[in-house]
Amino acid sequence: MKYYKSLQDLIENFQMYPGIGPKTAERLAFFTIQKCSKEAVESFSKSLIEAIEKTKNCKICGCFTDQDVCEVCQDEKRDNTILVVSDTKDIIMFEKTAQYYGKYHSLNGLISPLNGVGPDDINLASLFERVKSENIDEVIVATSANIDGEMTALYIKNILEKEGVKVSRIGYGLPAGGDIEYADEVTLIKALEGRKTM
Repeated sequence: MKYYKSLQDLIENFQMYPGIGPKTAERLAFFTIQKCSKEAVESFSKSLIEAIEKTKNCKICGCFTDQDVCEVCQDEKRDNTILVVSDTKDIIMFEKTAQYYGKYHSLNGLISPLNGVGPDDINLASLFERVKSENIDEVIVATSANIDGEMTALYIKNILEKEGVKVSRIGYGLPAGGDIEYADEVTLIKALEGRKTM
């Protein structure tokens, strides 16, 4: 059976989300038209539009925020270390551990020559500027343990060790090839505790 256009459009829109295939998209669409009130749908669509319109990257660390400078960068009590991550989601994961009290820097990507992504295509230049201007004691590289993550970590190490900055890498707890966003809080705490100088 072929769905009428508005229902088919709704199903296709749900499929743009990661991990949502045709069957799940159908279930979500049917739930929406059968169980959700018009007010609930309007509220949901309003929150989507507001999130897209108000979300921007922090001018300092690159994390998502609705201000020019995020709350973490505004906190003057933070330790003088920078935890470097590939994506804003990773910052949120480390913040949930409540075990890291330093600053963050989101690269918003990883060096990946196979995908045509070089050092100038990600948020690296501002990291190196911050390390100098903020007199950072240690840079902790917390990119995922895959080829792109390792390549990016090595690039950061090679640049910063020339400046005499201590560079360490998160340690045990994360499986090789694993993504930080899927790790639980205990694993992330162990990875921070087990970091090693690069």
